[in-house]
Amino acid sequence: MDLVPGTGDQALVRPHHTRAFRSRRGLNWVSVGLNYAGYYVNRYNLSIASSAFCKTLGFNDQQYGIIQAGRSWAYAVGQFFNGLMADRLGGRRAMAIGGYATALLNLLFGLGWYHRALGPMFGTLAWFVALRSIDGYLQAFGSPGMVKMNTAWFARGERGRFAGIFGFMINIGRFTNNALCPALLAGFTIYSYTFRPGSWQLVFFVPALIVTAITTVMLLVTRNTPEEAGYPDEVALESIDGQDDQPLPFSVVFKTITRNRLVWLSAWAYFCTGVVRSGVDDWFPKYFQDVRGIPLESATFQLVGQMIPLVATLGSVVSGYVSDLLFHGRRATVAAILYFAETIILLIGTQAHSLWGVCAALIAISFTCNSTHSILGTAAAMDAGGRKMAGFAAGVIDSWQYLGAGLAALGLGTLIHHIGWWTWLYGMAGFGALGGCLMLIMRRVENRPSSPQVT
Repeated sequence: MDLVPGTGDQALVRPHHTRAFRSRRGLNWVSVGLNYAGYYVNRYNLSIASSAFCKTLGFNDQQYGIIQAGRSWAYAVGQFFNGLMADRLGGRRAMAIGGYATALLNLLFGLGWYHRALGPMFGTLAWFVALRSIDGYLQAFGSPGMVKMNTAWFARGERGRFAGIFGFMINIGRFTNNALCPALLAGFTIYSYTFRPGSWQLVFFVPALIVTAITTVMLLVTRNTPEEAGYPDEVALESIDGQDDQPLPFSVVFKTITRNRLVWLSAWAYFCTGVVRSGVDDWFPKYFQDVRGIPLESATFQLVGQMIPLVATLGSVVSGYVSDLLFHGRRATVAAILYFAETIILLIGTQAHSLWGVCAALIAISFTCNSTHSILGTAAAMDAGGRKMAGFAAGVIDSWQYLGAGLAALGLGTLIHHIGWWTWLYGMAGFGALGGCLMLIMRRVENRPSSPQVT
């Protein structure tokens, strides 16, 4: 049966919570948000290190794209299966698995160069593709775990706004990545030991330590539901949640979510988001270095590198509030506007010849694609799955984002290597228009009367 986001009164409910609950919920989602920020530092570090990494190993743009595609596609597969597991394990355990696993895989990635003498596979393209792909699969425990926990702690009428605010938390990882990793690559001295400029291995070792510490704190602080933390009845169960705390059988979760038209429309549109979002994040540091000759530690790169996540956060917050307060929990209209605006910006960006013209387009694109990332991947997944199925709903939707990200990595890498960098923004433009068309279809489905819910 279809689970259509509620219309009318259900979407307009604005619950009143006690001050003690709000404080405890704040502690929970800050811990979850920082943990997921740690994932991001361990996810986008390769894009910052890409130029130094490729020069050291002798990889070209296409081979770099293959490594990124392997991670994205493995992440997509992991989202699908790990979303089911997150609904059974609970969000807290799922996030811990992903956090500790990515720490280990990033450590091994950095050690890959040092251990080339151990065998013919070490330090090869296949070695790095395998490590990054395994890392992608295991990181895919994080997003379903995060969405599942937050679904229990936030009522429907709050989810768009808090998905936007939560976007700020996870973008802390991107801020950190864009500031910390260039500093590590620039070289420094600790006591009498000097790390030479271009030591890309540090970009994997240090984030691994960061996410290990944050994951440990998350385990100590968070609880899966308000009831576990001693706050019953603060967030009312929806009809989709049933009347008890028992997890649903895998078969019920699988059938309910995979038969949901809104889940698939969100997923297909999220594919388009993945192409554009990863097309910017995975390639703009390399563009600065290889095309413009601008070092990562320069003031120019740091300005753009911090503006991109800053504007992304603004987009997440604004789109969440707009979809909640002006459109009463209906996400599609807001997303359609954003996708079509994104297409126009990409086409304008292709005509920009100056560095600052390209940078302005990249910053504006970060607003649009991270807005759709927030309201579709987080808020829409919460709406569709409820407490018991949000993990799988998020996994299905987010898996398509990373199918798109893998296409962007491999496709853009091939275009750039064989044709040139002028194909970069052109290669993404059509996906914005496709996302907008899908959201117009989803808008019609959202406006239909609600179907019977799972009880």
